[in-house]
Amino acid sequence: MSETPPEDSLIPYDEIVQDALRGVVQRVLTKIDTEGGLPGAHHFYIAFRTRAPGVDIPKHLMERYPDEMTIVIQHRYWDLLIDDEGFEIGLSFNQVPSKLRIPFSAMTGFVDPAVNFALQFNAPLDAEPPAPDPEPPTPDEPGGNVVTLDRFRRK
Repeated sequence: MSETPPEDSLIPYDEIVQDALRGVVQRVLTKIDTEGGLPGAHHFYIAFRTRAPGVDIPKHLMERYPDEMTIVIQHRYWDLLIDDEGFEIGLSFNQVPSKLRIPFSAMTGFVDPAVNFALQFNAPLDAEPPAPDPEPPTPDEPGGNVVTLDRFRRK
């Protein structure tokens, strides 16, 4: 038996594995919602494509993060709703409350640094061509609560 599937496989193994891994995120979010919050030092970084189908974020966030954005779920979030397609969450950005809708299919990464756990996903191409990436915020700059996942990605 060969170690890699043939190039002409009629079974979309990569897609099936990606869906299964997104299911891990769905189960984790459902668990913290059911149990009333994150236990211990757990917190999550969730990266997603902002222009992927089904993503709904405020205009000011879309302008600032036209291609990809990372949110942090830790102490201050509200109205977490999870369904089979994705999740909704309330978060503050520069003390401005915002509601976000993120389909699981738009996710590019999930990290729980408390236990050194990370998943990376193949997200579909964006509906619109991406704009150039903005400079990342410095820690003193407003909006510094968005974190890149680069240090957690395997090289």
